[in-house]
Amino acid sequence: MKTILLVLIAYFLGSIPTGLWIGKYFYQINLRDFGSGNMGTTNTFRILGIKAGIVTLAVDLLKGTLAVLLAIWFSSSISPLLVGFFAIIGHTYPIFAQFKGGKAVATSAGVLLGFAPIFLFYLLIVFIVTLLLSSMISFTSITVALIAAASALLFPIFDFILKDYDPLFTLVVLAMAGVIVYRHQDNIKRIKAKKENLVPFGLNITKQQPK
Repeated sequence: MKTILLVLIAYFLGSIPTGLWIGKYFYQINLRDFGSGNMGTTNTFRILGIKAGIVTLAVDLLKGTLAVLLAIWFSSSISPLLVGFFAIIGHTYPIFAQFKGGKAVATSAGVLLGFAPIFLFYLLIVFIVTLLLSSMISFTSITVALIAAASALLFPIFDFILKDYDPLFTLVVLAMAGVIVYRHQDNIKRIKAKKENLVPFGLNITKQQPK
């Protein structure tokens, strides 16, 4: 019963549509009607500005971290990582937003922050470098997701960051990567068409030309 309760709490935490609620109650703006139509961090920054974007990023990150920590604090009978994954499912398919959620990047990072912070720090470095090269949040998110999956498979071989194989950790990281890539299908199409949105810095090495 305790584990079921923790899983439900994780899902409901993940289901909090941070950007959507901030836009609706503080700016009288429905994020789904502007920009990419997504309620995640990137569109919040783009439409509502830096303050709203930072709050959205922090809360979406915290949703994943808190789900993991609750499982640790209350001694869940299943891995805290698995409990945290339900927060990712909640973020992606939120009950509080008609099951139309975000792209799972920030909440996935939050889960890793709670369970494997050193691995997350490594991915953060990859994120920054890739963003500076590409000037695209979407491309960077997809790239980091794929690198995270490859790293979870390969690092234990070289005893680097991940010392031993943890089958569950590997499977969850692969699942995270799969969700992130799947949720970025529209972005992938725009990247291929050279029409993806850019951040106002970086090298734009793929030569995107958004409208």
